[in-house]
Amino acid sequence: MSVRGSIGSGHNGAMSSSEPDLTVVVLAGGESRRFGSDKLAAPLAGTTVLDHLLASLPPEWVVIAVGEERPTPRALTWTREDPPGGGPLAGVAAGLALVTTDLTAVVAGDMPYAVPGLRTLVDALAAAGPDTAAAVAVDDEGHVNPLLAVYRTTAARDLVPQPAHGIPAKTMLALPHLEVQITGVTSRDVDTPEDLQSLQP
Repeated sequence: MSVRGSIGSGHNGAMSSSEPDLTVVVLAGGESRRFGSDKLAAPLAGTTVLDHLLASLPPEWVVIAVGEERPTPRALTWTREDPPGGGPLAGVAAGLALVTTDLTAVVAGDMPYAVPGLRTLVDALAAAGPDTAAAVAVDDEGHVNPLLAVYRTTAARDLVPQPAHGIPAKTMLALPHLEVQITGVTSRDVDTPEDLQSLQP
């Protein structure tokens, strides 16, 4: 795993007393095969798909992005699974290796409107008590998405195998978890140009 320094400008990452002890791992890798070009750099609402997500994250939340380093609108830490291209769970593992907070939110970088859903998941996990290790989104079609979820960091780190390359992300669902309905654009990602068009304001 390689770690690269913070870029961009913004909050220094300190938590306020009213905010959860939380780090967000943003999965910003992948090959965008179905999209045909770099979908994270695709234009959306005056910015890009990835930057829209990053700018929407509360400034108090520490952010770790997993992928090839690029300019961003806020300060964050970049890292990469080693070797690159190991799939989403390998990206989660690379991010978890740097997390020092009690909770870890995981979100795919192609989900530009995911922040309200993350807030809902944080609240659901906080209300569930310590025996529940995760709160995981369920979309409008009933799909459970371990890449839009909030995990108790220690439980997630203990579960994810090393190495995690090529192992399905749904492995995370082995943790005792809540499934929380997250509806509408909040749960949607950008896989195709048509997906992006449907999310334009």
